[in-house]
Formats: sequence, structure tokens, C-alpha cells
Amino acid sequence: MAKPEAFASEDAVTEYKAVLRTVLDQRPSGTRQRLATALGKNRSFISQISNPAYSVPIPARHLDVIFEICHFSVDERQAFLSAYGRAHPRRLNLIKDGAPTREHRIRLPDLGDEARNRELERVVDEFIQKVTRLFEQTWSR
Repeated sequence: MAKPEAFASEDAVTEYKAVLRTVLDQRPSGTRQRLATALGKNRSFISQISNPAYSVPIPARHLDVIFEICHFSVDERQAFLSAYGRAHPRRLNLIKDGAPTREHRIRLPDLGDEARNRELERVVDEFIQKVTRLFEQTWSR
């Protein structure tokens, strides 16, 4: 017997949230906080969008940042997008899958401590992501 569409959609939401939670669980400590910061949200928002028990959907506008911060593998991204597409078929076209990028190198000072160097790189990365989103929003108007 086929499931009604609403149940199929709820199952797909549960499925993509389970993929996100698995990815987050496999990433280094602090990834949830970095994701929350990059999205401009509280850490509790990350808990809600990554918990299959909550019905809160993940907004399509957040997916690119989630993929970038969490470093989804090709298989993880494919599994996530497959379930996301079943759950929200009209939102899938909002995702900039494979958006063109270019490399730009920047020289940073060596702070003499590996932890401080990683923190500086994280801050610079977050700054670049925020500025890029600002430009994208401004230019898309």
C-alpha cells in the first residue's frame, strides 16, 4: 500500500535530517557552533534542524552554507539532496548545486601556535562566506 504524500514527505524530512546529524557527528568538535555562526543562528537551531524527531524543515537558503561548513562527501550530499528533493520538491531549484567558484589565495601571519593559526583561518573563512553572501544578495536584486 502506497503512503499518502504527506507521510512520504515527513519520512523524507526525517531521512535528510538523519544524514545531516550523521555528518555532524563525524565532524570535529565545534562544527555545530561554526555552522550556527555562519548561518547567523543559535546553536539550538542546529540541534532542531539536525534532529529527525523535530519537524522543522531546513530552509533551502541554508543548504549551501551547511554543505560548505560540514564538508559533505559526494555520497552524503547525494543522499541528503535526494531526500530533500522528495521532502520539498519546489525548494530544490533554489540550491546552487555546483555554483561556479574560483580560488583566491591569501597570506596570513603565523601566530606561532597551531590552535591560534586554525582559529585565524576559521575567522577569515567565516568573514569571506558572510561577505560573499552579502554580495550575492545585493547583486541578485
